[in-house]
Amino acid sequence: MTTESAAASKTAGAPPPRWVLKAMMRTHVFLHRLTGGRLFNSLGGDDVCFVTMKGAKSGRTLMIPLMHIPYRDGVLLVASLGGAPRNPVWYHNLVKYPDIAVSHRGRRVGLVARLATPEEKAELWPVCDQHYAPYADYRKRTTRDIPIFVCEPVR
Repeated sequence: MTTESAAASKTAGAPPPRWVLKAMMRTHVFLHRLTGGRLFNSLGGDDVCFVTMKGAKSGRTLMIPLMHIPYRDGVLLVASLGGAPRNPVWYHNLVKYPDIAVSHRGRRVGLVARLATPEEKAELWPVCDQHYAPYADYRKRTTRDIPIFVCEPVR
C-alpha cells in the first residue's frame, strides 16, 4: 500500500471539514430564503427542515438546515455532524435554549427540544435511519454517542 492510498483510506468516509459544512449550510439557507422557501427543501433527495434557534454563546437568532425526521406531532433532530468526534455547535444551542421554530415546506411550528433518553434512542434510531440512511454509517464512524433531540409542540 502506498503512502497516498494509506492516507486516502484513513479519510474515506470521514466527515467534510467544518468550513465546508458551514459554507454549504449558509448557502442553503440563503437560497432557501431567496426563493421565499419554495426551493431548497431537500438535500440529495432527502427532506430538510429549517430550524430557528438562539445561539448559546452569541444569543443571536440563527437558522440552520437539518434533515427532516417527522415524529409524532414534531420532529427528531440528530446531532450527528457526519459522524465527527464532537457534537455540532447547534447541539449546545438547543441544550441552552430548547425553544425553537421548525419550518418545513412552508409550515412553521414552535417546538421544545429535549434530549432523548438512552431507552428512547433504541426506538428512535430506526425512525431516523428510515428518513436518512447515512445516519447508520455515521454511528459506525464515531465512538461518540450521537444525541437525538425530540422536538415536541409547545403545550
